[in-house]
Amino acid sequence: MTTYTVVNPATEQAVTDVQLADLAQADAAIEAAHEAFLTWRHLPPGERAALLRRFAAVVDAHVDELAELEVRNAGHTWGNARWEAGNVRDVLNYYSAAPERLFGKQIPVAGGVNVTFHEPLGVVGVIVPWNFPMPIAGWGFAPALAAGNTVVLKPAELTPLTAIRIGELALDAGLPEHVLTVIPGKGSVVGERFVTHPLVRKVCFTGSTEVGKRIMAGCAEQVKRVTLELGGKSSNIVFADADIAAAAAAAPYGVFDNAGQDCCARSRILVERSAYDEFVERMAPVVTGLRVLDPSDESSEMGPLISAGQRDSVLGYLDGVETLVTGSAPEGAGFWVPPTVVASSDPGERIWREEVFGPVVAVMPFDDEAHAVELANDTEYGLSGSIFTSDLGKGLRVSRAVESGNLSVNSHSSVRYWTPFGGYKQSGLGRELGPDAPYAFTEEKNVFINQVS
Repeated sequence: MTTYTVVNPATEQAVTDVQLADLAQADAAIEAAHEAFLTWRHLPPGERAALLRRFAAVVDAHVDELAELEVRNAGHTWGNARWEAGNVRDVLNYYSAAPERLFGKQIPVAGGVNVTFHEPLGVVGVIVPWNFPMPIAGWGFAPALAAGNTVVLKPAELTPLTAIRIGELALDAGLPEHVLTVIPGKGSVVGERFVTHPLVRKVCFTGSTEVGKRIMAGCAEQVKRVTLELGGKSSNIVFADADIAAAAAAAPYGVFDNAGQDCCARSRILVERSAYDEFVERMAPVVTGLRVLDPSDESSEMGPLISAGQRDSVLGYLDGVETLVTGSAPEGAGFWVPPTVVASSDPGERIWREEVFGPVVAVMPFDDEAHAVELANDTEYGLSGSIFTSDLGKGLRVSRAVESGNLSVNSHSSVRYWTPFGGYKQSGLGRELGPDAPYAFTEEKNVFINQVS
């Protein structure tokens, strides 16, 4: 039996060993989920809703426990980890209303009555990344369960602990066995089996664009549904008419949250040339003042990277670049990279174009509105971004012109569970969250009933 040792990224100390599922165990989990689906799909909507509300209440009672696991397993700060556990609770509560509101339509036709129904797909495979293990799991399983599907969830090898615990809490809440199954394992084994197994009717994947393309190609072999939330290289556009002090104070938190391991990170800052020097000057003390500490310290504002490999990858991007500001980070054990601001003047530079996935942000000046939009759109990605301006007309124009799925004006907020989330271009396919998410886990059936004379 294969096991994986989970390591605390702040201390490099082992946390626990986790058993990894093999192909036979993955098949057994999928088949059991299919059997559970045959009952779960027919559960009266009110009963399914009540079970999801109970699941949310059980998660709520264990928020601190789940947060503590994420601090140790993923290196998240206490504040972030509590928010993430609370997000699972909130998403479950939100979608607990969906079973009784998956409305079809009555469509006027000649000679009879025409109605539509939204029916569940079956087994849904959810593949969760290591950067936000709890919320992204919830974004997949909550609307899928609400729509009447069963879910088999594969957490990332590096961060399986909260997913395993959430699976246990589902049973504690009274969800029938195999309605939500968590199976840790390698992506090349369990994740690949989600793609190839005919009983898995949809795959939800969050991760790199490279892997997402392979999953999409595999799902195409069976015409299997897929939702992909992939990479990002988002821009933070700061116009000279903005409140520069406020924009500079906010900018570090738009990229250094979760040590920059966030596909929504605003890792490219575009500043109107006349405000560039002031912006950098005002941002510097915010960066150097960030409290980068072991996340077990509740005052920590930024923790470590997830692994030695991720740390080394991020440091590789800093070779030969002009550093403007560097913050602090602990020395010794742990996978630490200090928050770093670099200058960029060439849109072709690697650090400007590629997703670093660490606490590094590049800053570049622009000349006018058209130039800002051109630079922001000059990327294969389109997940998120921000625009800072006092001219709300300009904010709306630029929002409509930037090719991105989620934009904020005078804010860095990307995610609200009651609004849709997803990317343009190579940042993904489909949408998660928002009121329509459960429909993405259904087939729409049309029924015509001939009028009897």
